[in-house]
Amino acid sequence: MEKKENGIIDTWLRKHRLMYVAATRHPFILTIRDGTIDLSAFKTWLAQDYLFVREFVPFVATVLAKAWKQSDDSYTDTEVILSGMASLNDEIAWFKNEASKWGIQLPDVVPQKTNKSYCTFIESLMAPEVEYAVLITAFWAIEAVYQESFAHCLEDETKTPDVLQGTCQRWGNDGFGHYCESLKTIANRHLELISDKSLPKAHEDLLAKAETVLLRVLEHEVEFWNMSLGEANSTST
Repeated sequence: MEKKENGIIDTWLRKHRLMYVAATRHPFILTIRDGTIDLSAFKTWLAQDYLFVREFVPFVATVLAKAWKQSDDSYTDTEVILSGMASLNDEIAWFKNEASKWGIQLPDVVPQKTNKSYCTFIESLMAPEVEYAVLITAFWAIEAVYQESFAHCLEDETKTPDVLQGTCQRWGNDGFGHYCESLKTIANRHLELISDKSLPKAHEDLLAKAETVLLRVLEHEVEFWNMSLGEANSTST
């Protein structure tokens, strides 16, 4: 899927390209793409990401609530975010089904330290004082890393194992890509509103905060992939 490159977010991604590549072309993803993935690492990721998604639900609900309060009716922020919120129920059901196929007992899975840290971070973004522009930037980044990563495993000439095709299709499909592009457009619009040079310094600080949060998301995503590879033999500790 062709992606538009413009706006503040793409400026930041060029500035922090190494970190973005680290998150979207991580060895975990590359081993799926070339067919050498240790399936125990995949099982670790599956179990831990199920726990993360459950914690992700109230975060998305917070994004939706702030979109409803702060977005102009002439835009579609609420509708776009609501569509993502609605898909989470299906996503949780998917994780449960996949866990059953892989013999993972989800009630026995305990979040690892890296997972807890990421969940604590997104919980901090749910605080009332966190501005919508910061929140929607984080939301886009979390979704975009998965879309960019798993879409890479669906390109021509890849050796993605058949058993993992469904996982890659879930986040790498064009429909999810369009959804991420819509989130990016929303985030860019709100970031542009606070980038006006004529506005007070407080707005400059807000823009810096959004950039910092974007980097934090990328760092957490890299650590999550690392966790999956580094603790491949433990899906429940």
